[in-house]
Amino acid sequence: MLKAQNNKICTSLYRAYSRSHPLLVVGNRYLSNSQQNDTSVTKNYVGKFENSNNLKKTPIGAEAERLVKENKKKISRLSVSEDVIECPLESFQLLNSPLFNKGSAFSQEERVAFDIDALLPPQVNTLDEQVERAYKQLNNMKTPLSKNDFMTSMRVQNKVLYFALINKHIKELVPIIYTPTEGDAIAAYSHRFRKPEGIFLDITDPDSIDRRLSVYGNDKDVDYIVVTDSEGILGIGDQGVGGIRIAVSKLALMTLCGGIHPGRVMPVCLDVGTNNKKLARDELYMGNRFSRIRGKQYDEFVDKFIKAVEKRFPNAILHFEDFGVTNARRLLVRYRSELPCFNDDIQGTGAVVMASLLAALRHTNRNLVDTRILIFGAGSAGLGIADQICNHMVHKGLTIEEARSKIWLMDRRGLILDSMADTSTPIQHLYSKSDEEWATFDTESLEEVVSNVKPTCLIGCSTVAGAFTEEVVKEMHKYNPRPIIFPLSNPTRLHEAVPEDLLNWTNNEALVATGSPFKPVNGYRISENNNCFSFPGIGLGAVLSRATVISDKMISAAVDQLAELSPLKEGDSRPGLLPSMAHIQETSAKIATAVILQAIEEGVARVEEEEIPNTKTGEKVKVPRDFDSCLKWVEKQMWKPTYRPMVKVELNPDVHTHQF
Repeated sequence: MLKAQNNKICTSLYRAYSRSHPLLVVGNRYLSNSQQNDTSVTKNYVGKFENSNNLKKTPIGAEAERLVKENKKKISRLSVSEDVIECPLESFQLLNSPLFNKGSAFSQEERVAFDIDALLPPQVNTLDEQVERAYKQLNNMKTPLSKNDFMTSMRVQNKVLYFALINKHIKELVPIIYTPTEGDAIAAYSHRFRKPEGIFLDITDPDSIDRRLSVYGNDKDVDYIVVTDSEGILGIGDQGVGGIRIAVSKLALMTLCGGIHPGRVMPVCLDVGTNNKKLARDELYMGNRFSRIRGKQYDEFVDKFIKAVEKRFPNAILHFEDFGVTNARRLLVRYRSELPCFNDDIQGTGAVVMASLLAALRHTNRNLVDTRILIFGAGSAGLGIADQICNHMVHKGLTIEEARSKIWLMDRRGLILDSMADTSTPIQHLYSKSDEEWATFDTESLEEVVSNVKPTCLIGCSTVAGAFTEEVVKEMHKYNPRPIIFPLSNPTRLHEAVPEDLLNWTNNEALVATGSPFKPVNGYRISENNNCFSFPGIGLGAVLSRATVISDKMISAAVDQLAELSPLKEGDSRPGLLPSMAHIQETSAKIATAVILQAIEEGVARVEEEEIPNTKTGEKVKVPRDFDSCLKWVEKQMWKPTYRPMVKVELNPDVHTHQF
């Protein structure tokens, strides 16, 4: 009762204060009522601050007033530390905005100022209290998919709460919002659809691409784009329009792990039809029901999309996700020199696997250039891994031919041989081996190939569950006292082997990393070769450096940095190959730092051409050149899920985000 009375008193006092002390904020400065009537003071402030546009801005609460008054100089346009949030919404629109909504955490002053006090119960909660309540609700869900639904609903209601909840329970919830559970959610997209997220581009209406993208605004509004055509989703293949959810999920990880602002990202689905007959025949399916369009029409559609992105969002990073094997690599090759783009299935997977491999080799005192790699599964992921290993070997002094000679590829036909040129892709054939050398072996038998290759490292990207049998693993162990084995296929049911078997078959001597989370085995932590250890840091580094390209050397810098962060100790393999997921933000920041410094060294960074916001002198951004100082510079620009003090403003599309 006392609480309610205090709230009413506070409300009355605030309304009276607002009437007698209105504030006009110009730029990041505020003017009192008397100063507003002093034209000399007003002239000193108006028009001197970038993006002010003479808007009326009212700080809500003492903390907001303090921060506005301090007017701390940003280090770049993305700085978010100790910032206020300008909000042009009120009432129902505010509560329905996932970017601005605080729910029960709105202060009493904010409730009155934004006309939402009637729409909320009187108790004001902290973010921690909201997280606790949400976690209890989540635990009432009985299945991973129902938990995924709960998290999806939270994401479209309150992004700060969504990311704060995941942060607190990151090991438990990343498998819910991403692999393996997200694959099931994507497959059931049309049946579980509630609220749309992202941009849908229809191949039957290519001339509408730019207009559709304009919903997200212009250059200032978008830093990172994830696009998919949904053909190769998470090991479960063609999922049609449901693939929008993989773009949404990847962007959630970009925010969670890499600190990219959730209001400055754009998920895109290219709906080019589907070859998934089950989907096409489903009366609830929400996408185009015709077969996938390929060839010239497809290429022209993608090219129009790329051109529209270059024009509308010239500083954004474009992330290709889950394109099919026939398109993934060729699109990357075609466009990677045209705009800063990245294919996570090829480069991200390759980067994290390469980092795990380097960590394992260092731990066992072996050299990369002497390593023999057998990759079982020669699709986009397997080839991306092969290329990343090859690039690293070249950086260590081998020729490209020498590096490729140390990598063997197998697909459904067996070992890729020279005679398969007509049936292999050109990239696969770069790693082909002599038919004569293999004439006496059964090249379709993984065990026989292992016996002949004697691999240092065996990598699975095949989606053939159980392919790494006891016989195969023990054969490898004969020639390799510390075998490095990475069963990477997703989802979990498609793994080539489970860690418990691999360790038991090798007397705990195998160094294992997987593609999905597994519990520790015999006291050994099983590292997950999850792309979230690579692409958020690479993407963040590319965004902050304003890279014109994402070069091989930038990715190699990320690989080396991730490998250096391995928790393995001399003589002790129990800590695992990669850092814990609990430290993913720190890991991503360090990877981003390495990427930025490499981009500057290569001359592909544009960030130092930009002016620092709200400076009268046109002072340019300056990136520190030593690692530790640059790391601090990076961390100041990473978004974190906290409720920021609010400033009430008038809506100005030239200033404010389009994503409410």
